[in-house]
Amino acid sequence: MMRMAAIVNGIERPGRRWFQLYRALLHQDRGSAMVELALLMSLVGLPLLLGATELGNMVYASIEISNAAHSAAMYGGISLSLASDNAGMTTAAQQEAPDFSTGLSVSPNLYFVCSSAVGGTQYSTQSDANQACTGGTNHSLPFIKVTTQESLTPLIRVPGLPSTYSMVGVSVMEVAQ
Repeated sequence: MMRMAAIVNGIERPGRRWFQLYRALLHQDRGSAMVELALLMSLVGLPLLLGATELGNMVYASIEISNAAHSAAMYGGISLSLASDNAGMTTAAQQEAPDFSTGLSVSPNLYFVCSSAVGGTQYSTQSDANQACTGGTNHSLPFIKVTTQESLTPLIRVPGLPSTYSMVGVSVMEVAQ
């Protein structure tokens, strides 16, 4: 068997082939990319993932609160008697937002406007609207406006951002007569 080392001046040195192999192993980049990726993911990727999760949670809550307002307005929009049923509209909103249910604040508001100026003056009673709406085709129209509100605490507390967020949903519908 051939010996791979040479003895020079009494010192044993590895052969040329071993030296080249040692040098090649010393300069390889295997694994360094994996270490860089792990550092990058822990410093940048994890906060981005947590932020996206928190944003998704807030968007979901906002949609649920808006849908609750719309559900209550649909309930009140069926008839004038149901538009006066605040407890029924509150129940409809709370059933639409089961994640918030009893903590959800529901504020229904029945008002009347003139048909010629729907975006104009709002009247609290139908008799006030009937007196104001004069003319041949001008008459009073009932509308129901439901506002839902909930305060949310984020899952992750980030310094510099609020500790609670107030989410509001609003829906306006004409009441069928």
